[in-house]
Amino acid sequence: MFYLRRPSREAIERFLAASQSLPMSYAPIGLVRSDTCRSLDEAAVVIGRGRADFERARAALMQWKQFDLGWVELFPQPSPITTGAVVAVLIRHLGFWSLNGCRVAYHAEAAGDSAFGYAYGTLPNHAESGEELFEVFIDPRTDDVIYRIRATSEPLLSALLASKDGQALVRAFSRITAPSGTSLLPSTSKNSRTPFTVTCIAWSPLA
Repeated sequence: MFYLRRPSREAIERFLAASQSLPMSYAPIGLVRSDTCRSLDEAAVVIGRGRADFERARAALMQWKQFDLGWVELFPQPSPITTGAVVAVLIRHLGFWSLNGCRVAYHAEAAGDSAFGYAYGTLPNHAESGEELFEVFIDPRTDDVIYRIRATSEPLLSALLASKDGQALVRAFSRITAPSGTSLLPSTSKNSRTPFTVTCIAWSPLA
């Protein structure tokens, strides 16, 4: 749903209420983890090391901190991450606003408490149709804490990962999870490794 002005609190509440009974706008649930996904887009970045950094990252995901970008807001506030919970994503575009309905589709956790994540899927009142999975996990080989996004959507995916807006979701989360305001991203000097890995250029947040 699009607006010329920022929607009022009452309008957002009506949108949320109307979204509760809506079905998902795509199938199957779990698409980004299935073999049937033909347009999977993925970005991953090392944001820390060890158990303390993992717990910090998990706490940030539980609070939807990956959306603290300045031009995206989630409702209700605070937004739940329980499976089945409906959230509204409010986006400030250039000259207009949009509200987009989503539902938390499932959680992605691993034995041994070394991974945490959840996916949300779009509802029919979302501008796109698809699923996005946010995960943090500890690499057992290196003890690195990795933040990964997997997404698929149609028909409005644009090649944003190489742009500043596309990188924002990855970089903003790494700053949020950093202790004492220091970045957990590796250095981008010539002698450092690349701070994130791109497996598909055509990637965009489903926000």
